[in-house]
Amino acid sequence: MSEMLEYYNGLPNLCGSEGIVEGTARAGRDSPVFLHESGIDFGNARGCCAIALHMHQPLIPAGGPGRGSAMRHEPLIGNLQYMQESPYEEDRHNAEVFRRCYKRMGEFIPRLVDEGKNPRIMLDYTGALLHGLRQMAAHDVIDSLKTITCDPRYRRCVEWLGAPWGHAVAPSSPSRDYRLHIRAWRHHFCAIFGQEALSRVRGFAPSEMALPNHPDMAYDLVKSVKECGYLYMIVQEHSVERPHEGWGSEWLHIPNRLVCRNSKGEEISIICLIKTKGSDTKLIARMQPYDEAYSQCRWDYAGRKILPMVTQIADGENGHVMMNEFPSKYCHVAREASWTDVPLVNATEYLEYLFASGWKEEDFPIVQPVRQKRIWDRCKPGDGPERLNQAIEALRREDPSFHVEGGSWTNNISWLYGYDNVVGPMQQAGDLFYEKAVKGCVPTWEHRYRNALFHLLAAQSSCFRYWGQGRWTDYGIEISRRAIEILTHDF
Repeated sequence: MSEMLEYYNGLPNLCGSEGIVEGTARAGRDSPVFLHESGIDFGNARGCCAIALHMHQPLIPAGGPGRGSAMRHEPLIGNLQYMQESPYEEDRHNAEVFRRCYKRMGEFIPRLVDEGKNPRIMLDYTGALLHGLRQMAAHDVIDSLKTITCDPRYRRCVEWLGAPWGHAVAPSSPSRDYRLHIRAWRHHFCAIFGQEALSRVRGFAPSEMALPNHPDMAYDLVKSVKECGYLYMIVQEHSVERPHEGWGSEWLHIPNRLVCRNSKGEEISIICLIKTKGSDTKLIARMQPYDEAYSQCRWDYAGRKILPMVTQIADGENGHVMMNEFPSKYCHVAREASWTDVPLVNATEYLEYLFASGWKEEDFPIVQPVRQKRIWDRCKPGDGPERLNQAIEALRREDPSFHVEGGSWTNNISWLYGYDNVVGPMQQAGDLFYEKAVKGCVPTWEHRYRNALFHLLAAQSSCFRYWGQGRWTDYGIEISRRAIEILTHDF
């Protein structure tokens, strides 16, 4: 296997080794990666659950808020480092707790395995967080994660989920930029953990669980995810609907098939696992998915029995319950569930078991992004983008609540409304990158390409469009300005 450097000229390895990364995805795409060493008796299981921890900290100017033009000269650091070092940060007391949360699964898993247990966890870390941890010399955190990711004694217990590198939100990010996030994360992960570890990354978790419902954007998202070698996506329960009724899926605990059609008449599909309920961290902190799985038995579906899996993902560090209650509850459940008929599982080994039992992707129930039934009732796939946009505008006029901003686990928040001052520079940076770097055919291994890409992806974090106007929007505007400056003067 070819080794990839983690850093080039102080920048994380986000591009330049496309052949290695894409070759790794192709080589392992059709072969099982977990089932042969799983140790789970799937044949006798009556229910199971898979839980995932989502971790993210954005990159921000080191000086923090309220510094005016001085902010322009500060290097970008992880928000965790700023929390830890700034005497003025009101959340400073949480910095060490967060740091411990990012590391602790690397301690829990070996301890439980050494006890003879068979724990499971799925991890979703953004590239921005991994870079921020390395930058602040939190090498022990990375090393702890490497142990459970790469050591043959523990790797069956841990499944990584692919993610957008900078925590971009799909419905409000240009499709070509979002594709850069997906590819950059795979590059960065491979450089840290190696090709063998990357070959086992089969699932994708969109930031904020945000799924576009504009037909063309949804199609582009699934196309990008599949082209990068992913087998499945995790989606939020209320972000999908059944095509013929427009209601939510009635099959929440078995795989569904997300089918997306665009204005050109093209169709694409991918397996999706449905995350139930909202973003409440209490569900995982108190291991509620296990309680729900414990009440299950095999479901009757399509004339066969199928093993149900309760799927849940939540922030792995935010909130009192996640910080303080999760460790003891997780370890208790991992001990109780090991070697029983209601095991903790990871999603890929569950899917590998279903495939080995004769199930195929086309056997699963079909869903589509939410509100698309209303769109396709007005026009048809293949009618073209102009007819599609006319149908969407007509629906907006008739129903002010109708929108194509997608669905997420924070449906009370718009990623566009009220954020013109952030979205404008962000899109300008993306347009410039496409014109100067992509259409200009700049080699991806060049420093100027990597530098521009790094700033573009860092600028698109959802954090800069979550808290309303203020310090966070200022951060987003400033990082976009830097990206624009690089693309203007270095290309």
